[in-house]
Amino acid sequence: MTDITQSMSRRVLENADDARPEGIYPPTEEMLDEPVDPELRKAQEERLRAVWAEPPGWRYWSAVNNSEVGAWYSLTAFAFMLAAGLLALLMRVQLAVPENDFLSADTFNQFFTMHGSAMMFLFAVPMFEAISILLLPAFLGARDMPFPRLSAYGYWSFLIGGIFVLSSVLFGIAPDSGWFMYPPLATESEGPGSDIWLLGLSFIEVASIAAAVELIVGVIKCRPPGMRINLMPLYAWYVLVVGGMILFAFPPLIAGDFLFEMQRSFDWPFFDPERGGDPLLWQHLFWIFGHPEVYIIFLPSIAIAAMVIPTAARRPIMGYNWIVLSAVGTGFLSFGLWVHHMFTTGLPSLSLGFFSAASEAVVIPTGVQIFAFVATLMVGRVRMIQPMLWIAGAVAIFTAGGLTGIMIALAPFDWQVHDTYFIVAHLHYTLFGGMIFPIIGGVYYFYPFFAKKKMSDRLGRWSFWLTFTGFNLCFLPMHLTGLKGMPRRVFTYPGDIGWDWLNMVSTIGAFVVASGILVFAYDLLRPKSRQPLTERNPWGGGTLEWAHDIPDPGWGSRSVPYITSRYPLWDQPKLLERMDAGRFYIPDAPEGLRETIVTSAVDAVPQHVARITGPAWCTIWAAVFTGGAFIFPTFHMYPPAIVCGILAIACVIYWLWTSTALVPEKPMKDAGLGLRLPTYVSGPRAPGWWGVFITMLGDATAFASLIFGVFFYWTARPDFPPENAVHADPAFAGLAAAAFAASWAATRIARGVNRSGNVLTARLLLGAAPLLGIAGATALVLAVWWPGLEPATHVYPAMMWALVVWTCAHVGAGVIMQGYCLAGSIFGKLTPRYDADLWNTTLFWHFLVVTCLITAAMIGILPRML
Repeated sequence: MTDITQSMSRRVLENADDARPEGIYPPTEEMLDEPVDPELRKAQEERLRAVWAEPPGWRYWSAVNNSEVGAWYSLTAFAFMLAAGLLALLMRVQLAVPENDFLSADTFNQFFTMHGSAMMFLFAVPMFEAISILLLPAFLGARDMPFPRLSAYGYWSFLIGGIFVLSSVLFGIAPDSGWFMYPPLATESEGPGSDIWLLGLSFIEVASIAAAVELIVGVIKCRPPGMRINLMPLYAWYVLVVGGMILFAFPPLIAGDFLFEMQRSFDWPFFDPERGGDPLLWQHLFWIFGHPEVYIIFLPSIAIAAMVIPTAARRPIMGYNWIVLSAVGTGFLSFGLWVHHMFTTGLPSLSLGFFSAASEAVVIPTGVQIFAFVATLMVGRVRMIQPMLWIAGAVAIFTAGGLTGIMIALAPFDWQVHDTYFIVAHLHYTLFGGMIFPIIGGVYYFYPFFAKKKMSDRLGRWSFWLTFTGFNLCFLPMHLTGLKGMPRRVFTYPGDIGWDWLNMVSTIGAFVVASGILVFAYDLLRPKSRQPLTERNPWGGGTLEWAHDIPDPGWGSRSVPYITSRYPLWDQPKLLERMDAGRFYIPDAPEGLRETIVTSAVDAVPQHVARITGPAWCTIWAAVFTGGAFIFPTFHMYPPAIVCGILAIACVIYWLWTSTALVPEKPMKDAGLGLRLPTYVSGPRAPGWWGVFITMLGDATAFASLIFGVFFYWTARPDFPPENAVHADPAFAGLAAAAFAASWAATRIARGVNRSGNVLTARLLLGAAPLLGIAGATALVLAVWWPGLEPATHVYPAMMWALVVWTCAHVGAGVIMQGYCLAGSIFGKLTPRYDADLWNTTLFWHFLVVTCLITAAMIGILPRML
């Protein structure tokens, strides 16, 4: 430690335009043991309490704290789960006896579509993100997430979108083509149901990606000083892996939704075989999302088990490095399994063999994680605490689901049971064991953290045994029901083929499950005002979330600690005492601003003190108007949708202008322990830069999915492009490429000359850049419009137009960002030293110019080569 301290103890400003940390790092034991004046400590706590207090009265709903937003998010996702569960119970009533008329066929179709859609899109992924928003800052010893208003915006978008989609059931206009929305059934469905699914859930997907960006940046940049990447709690690793999976899994579905809605709204024939389309493209795009989705659901629950098991075993987790590698491996392999769901579509045998092998291979990293957990329990001194009961049940049920998964990974067996109730049983064994049981166990485990009280041990056991028994009673017989030939998604069946008693048993089991979930819901929501507060670390855990204060003052960590261990509460003596005394970093809020420490991505070396945003109404209004931009087109009301889109953009611009990248009152700040940190940084050291980078990775994935569509049609259809087809004008395409490249170059050069102090030249370049971008978009449109490509006639011109529409929409965003930087320079928000907005805009254009050049080549050059 002495050698490290000497080598890193002095950090000085390298130049006046790029503030660097200066002072002593890491801290010495002598520094950490220095006494704190009681009066100073009291004053610091009062200032922190005032800064982090939740808004009073009706202003409470403007809160953006991770504690409030995470709680709202979790409860809303749970409410949507209960609604989806109610739909499942009504379906089981319909199937309890043969030839039942409790539900009509149309109502049953709407119910099973909304049950699957709600469970997948309104509960499974949002619940992971909700719990992570609530818990992750505590795991990392941070004050909050890096973009609190983004979390709030994501929550309000989720709430609005979820209510819109689910409420369609009440009016009999819900989607009725299955949660997978296969064409041509879904594309030709009458009424707004398919549009509600496409646009409503696309809106929710935006919220999911926003939360994923927030979580990834939080793990990368908001770890406490000293918490190197190999010291992160396993939960943070799983958040990083799952956030990355969301980033690469959801965009292909968004690209598919884009093509789907273009066909529904404008009759562009992407999935119409009579005009060159192919319904299989939707299946590919959907399942490129859909199979990683299973592991997006499963891995966060494993993360909860990874936190509960060491506490119950009273020893550090076994095989930490192997678990991390296995989690990464599971995430990687999950993207190679999507054809696992398409074995019966007539694909070549070579493809079936490859994807069957990949489906079997994913068992290996999953098994490593489970064996590591079992090994930890075997070598520890296990206490059977209430959460461990749910974790044990999860392992049992998920293992059974995994065994049937191996069976259906074999193509010949899958051909026999595809679209039967055997698949329903497998799916629910995987999802209940892989998610529901660990989530409930996690709620019991973490409830003392976020509520400062304990849930009932007696009610927890009642809930567990009812849920465990009812689940197996409901879904175990479905394996036999499926092997007897009962297909999925049928609303009734004859009474003389041996399915009746199995369905009655499953229905009884479903109500037993429901009773167990209701016991849990009652225990969770019942008033606990007379119940005493829990002790600080009731389970004896070793990770930082149990350093929370009781009662909760709202500030997260009293002071951001210096970490040297994976289990700091077990391994670092006097850590809690020092945190409480304010002996670590940023123990005060003298400027009256919310702050947290930002560290380097790998070694967690302090880089700057980030000012994070506080309560605001603009996030709610941005979500409302964004919702209008998605919801109005559902009913083909395009003018109000355009108005809502403009207002949503205005709200986001106001939000960014008034609360992000503000010029600080002073360039450096005393962060404590002899360390001075900058209060403003640009480029890769700034969380905002990472947010843009990660967002654009997801966006690039969506664009790559559209490019995949072009090559899919080329390989799957002999008439792509059709004989004697009209092609885009190469001259206009080349002109567009040149204009886009010039716009990018102007933005990049503007960043450099602005940093050098040549503000006037930077402003001229920033004024020219959006004009060049608009010129490029105009030329790109002319490239397909001038020759007369008619997108409704054939899939080839439709794909060319789709690429142009996608690219032009992104150019519009890039032009707005360039104009924002120009305005910032004129009005003093962006200066030669404080130029984070220009760095972020330049990074956006790095990605955008690649998109633009590929689009120009795809429409102007490639068709002539095919």
